[in-house]
Amino acid sequence: MAEKSVDGYIAGLEDWQAEIVTRVRIIVRQAAPAAKESYKWAQPVYESNGPFAYIKAFKSAVNFGFWRGVDLDDPQGLLQGTGDKMRHVKLASVDDIDEDQLARFVQQALELNHTKGDPTKAS
Repeated sequence: MAEKSVDGYIAGLEDWQAEIVTRVRIIVRQAAPAAKESYKWAQPVYESNGPFAYIKAFKSAVNFGFWRGVDLDDPQGLLQGTGDKMRHVKLASVDDIDEDQLARFVQQALELNHTKGDPTKAS
């Protein structure tokens, strides 16, 4: 059985989904060049002192999510979700991608992991 990878994940998507995921992947790599990219929990995951962001394709949109989404500064109200910690931006097309704002979310999420620790570990 072939090892699952982010490239393999993208290859299995519809064209419009793959285009969104590829663009978001570039944003994360530019905003957090030292972060580890992996395929975990059936989706691309980005880690630095624990996971901080993920990308998940759905039938009608791609979610770009953050483990500590409730703690991110979101002046435009882009983040959605109702959980205790996680939030995501719903992207239905590449036109929905605000590269500057998504890069700011990535940088904030990275900083939160470095100040607060791994979000998957009990504090």
